[in-house]
Amino acid sequence: MRSYREFASVYDRLMEDMPYPEWLSFARGCWEKYGMPGTIVDLGCGTGNIAIPLAKSGFRVFGIDLSADMLSVARAKWDSVPRRGVGRASGSEEGGVRWLQQDMRDWEIPEPIDCVLSFCDSLNYLTEPEDVKAAFKHTYAGLRPGGLFVFDVHAPSQLARYGEEQPFVLDDKDVAYLWTCDYDPDRREVEHELTFFVREQSGPGAGMYRRFEEGHVQRAYEPEWLAAQLAEAGFELLDRCADFSWNPPSAASERLFFVARRPA
Repeated sequence: MRSYREFASVYDRLMEDMPYPEWLSFARGCWEKYGMPGTIVDLGCGTGNIAIPLAKSGFRVFGIDLSADMLSVARAKWDSVPRRGVGRASGSEEGGVRWLQQDMRDWEIPEPIDCVLSFCDSLNYLTEPEDVKAAFKHTYAGLRPGGLFVFDVHAPSQLARYGEEQPFVLDDKDVAYLWTCDYDPDRREVEHELTFFVREQSGPGAGMYRRFEEGHVQRAYEPEWLAAQLAEAGFELLDRCADFSWNPPSAASERLFFVARRPA
């Protein structure tokens, strides 16, 4: 499981080119097909780049993440959002979104949820099959009958490409990193090792670079296996597609999307 530490402080800077609008558009496409939710769980919400736009749109959102540091950044971002025009979640602490530090393998909320989203390959951080099964089981339990579970994962071939194409380097004025990947083909698992150099903006060390390291492990699962585990958990699989489209996955697909429903 991931547990971002100092990485949380530079996460948004490094992820500013991630396709968050495309994830939001895909979610809305699901709701156009299968019904608009009122309550949403963003499972593996990170710094809130999916949860906050949804809350600003008037949805009642629960942002769940294992990392207290990521949630701290998310709360600070949400606190800076003007509340005018933002729906308020009854009983929540922060308007239309409530932040919860929980493990996606055993998360729970004391009310049935209309839709659970888990984007940005969060489920790839579950590196044992039993972990995936547990996450599916608790997601099924957290949804109301008829509720949707929408998620994406890296295709197995994408993790292999990380191993083939590494190392990755960023050298900007305020932040730099060296990112290496060690791929295990037997487990279809990649270990990411990142060394960061972040320029201090203030204080006694202003202008100097602080070094820190992060390590993260992701594992890919065959789409047929994921579909079977959804069925075992009780879900009805509605769509299986790829790369932000409704097209079926192919050998060239990088990101796989699943849309499942708890039967009414």
